[in-house]
Amino acid sequence: MEQPFRVCIFCIRTFIHRVLEPPDDVKKLFQDYSQNGTMSMDGLLKFLSKVQGQNNAKEDDAEVIFNSLKHLNIFPRKGLNLEGFYRYLLGDLNTPLSPRVHQDMTAPLAHYFMYTGHNSYLTGNQFSSKSSVRPIKKALQNGVRVIELDLWPARNIKSVVLHGGTLTTSVKLLKCLRAIKEFAFQVSEYPVVITFEDHLTADLQEKVAKMVTKTFGGMLYRPEIDGLEKLSPESLKKKILISTKPPREYLETQNSNSPHKSEKTSEEQGDDEKLRSSRTNLFSCSFMCFANQDQIDEGEQLQEEDEEMKIPEYRDLIAIPAGKPKGGLEEWLRMDAKQVRRLSLCEQELEEATITYGKDIVRITKNHLLRVYPKGSRLDSSNYDPFVGWKHGTQMVAFNMQGYGKHLWIMQGMFRANGGCGYVKKPDFLLREKDDFDPSVPLPVYKILKVKIYSGEGWHLDFHHTHFDQCSPPDFLVKVGVAGVHASKARRTKIVRNSWLPEWNEEFKFEVAGPELSVLRIEVIDFDKYSKHDDFGGQTCLPISELRNGIRAVPLHDRGGVKYKSARLLVRFDLKDPQDCSE
Repeated sequence: MEQPFRVCIFCIRTFIHRVLEPPDDVKKLFQDYSQNGTMSMDGLLKFLSKVQGQNNAKEDDAEVIFNSLKHLNIFPRKGLNLEGFYRYLLGDLNTPLSPRVHQDMTAPLAHYFMYTGHNSYLTGNQFSSKSSVRPIKKALQNGVRVIELDLWPARNIKSVVLHGGTLTTSVKLLKCLRAIKEFAFQVSEYPVVITFEDHLTADLQEKVAKMVTKTFGGMLYRPEIDGLEKLSPESLKKKILISTKPPREYLETQNSNSPHKSEKTSEEQGDDEKLRSSRTNLFSCSFMCFANQDQIDEGEQLQEEDEEMKIPEYRDLIAIPAGKPKGGLEEWLRMDAKQVRRLSLCEQELEEATITYGKDIVRITKNHLLRVYPKGSRLDSSNYDPFVGWKHGTQMVAFNMQGYGKHLWIMQGMFRANGGCGYVKKPDFLLREKDDFDPSVPLPVYKILKVKIYSGEGWHLDFHHTHFDQCSPPDFLVKVGVAGVHASKARRTKIVRNSWLPEWNEEFKFEVAGPELSVLRIEVIDFDKYSKHDDFGGQTCLPISELRNGIRAVPLHDRGGVKYKSARLLVRFDLKDPQDCSE
């Protein structure tokens, strides 16, 4: 293939691209499992079992692979030739992760990490972006299982979802609920939790209760006699759960605190007050969610008067009660295991609490739910290190899904586990009955991971030929590293210059402590020696405990986590116990 690049008005450089050849390892494996240049179905099954570690592979699996390649007309009727075998290795059937839900889904909800969004209705930053149902739909389509909605009073009950105290626009609550109903179970059939950050008066709570009940109907889970500690993702399939503060707790909180976000720290509330006071005059009447203190006081009085008559209907919706105990964190750590509740802490509060109460947090999250959310100063919708929460048993590590960056990539990678269903079982050491895990003690090395980067392809199909460089094809290299409770420094391959079909054939070895809380980070960059910043060529993060051994096709994703149609790497994974590894 010839590809011209214009260097100047009078000069054009033409690059000739060769066909991507199978690596030597692939050629040797083909020889080992084929006869006379043809790999039979029996030979393919042996390859799947001995090299790919798919010990349960059956003839039907091999038949699916054969049928997926028939349209290429590149192999004999009775088997695969080398080209057909190579196309299978680079194809969509040869993924590095199992596409199926395979973990035990019958344990209590508190035993799972849950894919959790923060301010799920925002399209951009936390200060001035638009509110919309689009981010909610996208999150659910990506497997997110916990959606957050902020509820504020407004002139029209249909316009109460708003990021209070900012210049963000509002969006109708009914539209949000309908979007959740439509997209909740398109990707995963496991339960969706809606967390309400509730700033409503009693009469509006009653209207919201009717709206929620009418919208979800039989999909809505209502609390029963059996406590939440007995409910599992399996028993709650295709159910929607509401989590918020019970009305009486809401009233007590409002009477003792300022009417800001009910789950914010005093430091964040102070930050919000400064922001709010500096721009009060900028709000139009459509933003009258809390600009008038008298309206809030009036709402509190109304709630007191009508509580007995109107609040029970709202209270009956709450499947997961939320809120902080009167005694603070210390009181929460002593709560009864049978009265399951949800506590919310900002990232800073959690970090501070882990210094003194690390083992206690691990213990209490065996039964109760903990949600951690970004600190208030993250106006750009950036995120934080999720492993701080995960290694302390936090089920809901809430992220701004509309952003991008390495922490969001890690979050997306973590929840590619377990078939991408949005629920990942906690590791056993966070759930053991006795001898609570101490997060402050370093974990020993459990696994040795070898990663061999062979080659890549597909960028010329996903990008314009001048996307990376106006005058030549890209100069790709790959960065590989482990993120987790025991992170490793990223390694780099060599630079392959002027090629859309780079070949590296380089292997890296990593020691992995706590593989259930570790992800493999892979990023492709186009090296630019004339610029301070290299161009982005794709990324992915993969949960290490679920990597399938063998040679795999690894799809790449853009900065927002959307998978490219064609760009991918050919990689060999070898995950073993340390005693099984020989130098």
